[in-house]
Amino acid sequence: MEGGGTMNALTAALKEELNVEMIQVGPLSVPESVVVSWGIMAFLVIVSILLTRNLRVDHISKRQAALETVVTTLNDFFTGLLGKEGKRYVPYLISVALYIACSNLIGVFGIKPPTKDLNVTAALALMSICLIEYSGIHARGGAGFFKSLAAPTPVMTPMNILEIAIRPTSLCMRLFGNVLGAFVIMELIKQVVPVFVPAVFSLYFDLFDGLIQTYVFVFLTSLFMKESMGGEE
Repeated sequence: MEGGGTMNALTAALKEELNVEMIQVGPLSVPESVVVSWGIMAFLVIVSILLTRNLRVDHISKRQAALETVVTTLNDFFTGLLGKEGKRYVPYLISVALYIACSNLIGVFGIKPPTKDLNVTAALALMSICLIEYSGIHARGGAGFFKSLAAPTPVMTPMNILEIAIRPTSLCMRLFGNVLGAFVIMELIKQVVPVFVPAVFSLYFDLFDGLIQTYVFVFLTSLFMKESMGGEE
């Protein structure tokens, strides 16, 4: 009976976590994940404006030096993955990384992360796969892109086409599944250990695991783009 009670409690908590609350914004009912996403985007815009004020060419401030270090590090990381031909896509990847990182870390403040909404992770995956295929068409040309679908032999064409659909599904479910999996593990831990132990694990899942999932998402997107552009040929 005790085990059944634990499972019932876990099921109820999981249903509540997966439930997408609707927030009334004027005459419109907007999903909570969308409203939180608006807040994250506003926060990133405001921080960007504040950090990029009064930039100088010489005699730069410590703030500008730190900002340039972060931007240069991220730019070099993605350029190293994509190559010079993929440098034009680096701003998108950095923007997505910042959004996913903020979405995963916002749970520390007691706000439900948007990445717990399957619609959000699906939208992120769809945007990425559109960019992946576009980068391939831009780099190879239309004829070269369609020719790559028949590589290495025409027999593989159905599998290569199927892979186009599998990639966004993989990106979507990996991000959503890991964020949701962390919640399930935390609920199980709460049932069997003292209060202070879940707090330690919660810190790990909210901070480190959230950043790891950010890295995995943009890293895989970069690898798929590199492959689509012909980087492995």
